[in-house]
Amino acid sequence: MRVPNRTPAPATASARVRERLEAADHRYFANDNISAFLEPGDLDAIKAEVEAAVDHVLDSLVIDTARDHNTRETAQRVARMYLSEVFSGRYLPAPEATEFPNAEGLNELMIVGPITIRSACSHHLCPIIGRVWIGILPNARSNLIGLSKYARLTDWIMSRPQIQEEAIVQLADLLETLITPDGIAIVMEADHFCMHWRGVKDDNTQMINSVMRGQFLDNASLRREFLTLIRLRQ
Repeated sequence: MRVPNRTPAPATASARVRERLEAADHRYFANDNISAFLEPGDLDAIKAEVEAAVDHVLDSLVIDTARDHNTRETAQRVARMYLSEVFSGRYLPAPEATEFPNAEGLNELMIVGPITIRSACSHHLCPIIGRVWIGILPNARSNLIGLSKYARLTDWIMSRPQIQEEAIVQLADLLETLITPDGIAIVMEADHFCMHWRGVKDDNTQMINSVMRGQFLDNASLRREFLTLIRLRQ
């Protein structure tokens, strides 16, 4: 009897997840969320893979992790940090953001911030630390979300390797989809440790960028009001 050819399953959890992503033609760049393609047990298995890989990096850096008490568990700590903390926005679904109707038909400018942001640049995996201000101009059809949800959603977007220019657009897209306001404005200000810690080693340079959509883009007075009010908070 002829035995049908069987393609062996990928040997590692990361390879299995990558296979699912590619079969679905789903992008998996550093700042993409891939939680929908993870199955039970995948994260623990990937964490073990990362731990082994970091241990190999330390070995290649000629660090005696077997006898150095300071680095003996570094690989384990780094793996846990990447998967469960600083890059968790890649592996966990978006936090629940209960929406409620704009029953009173609010249509005045709302500003949330400054919200502390913590991320890592996708070029060097060095920290990005800063603040973000969010302006919303709701309408009668807008869905409103609780104040704390702005911070949780911002953290979810930032908890993955990012570049600031893309992170602010991802945040604007997410909030615009959830709230459907007449306008959204976001200003982000951050220190990039790939400049502070390495390279030019300039401690004073920050990056500030903004996204203006809807009425904030079309109405100069509204844009000026938002920028004036956040300047008063600095």
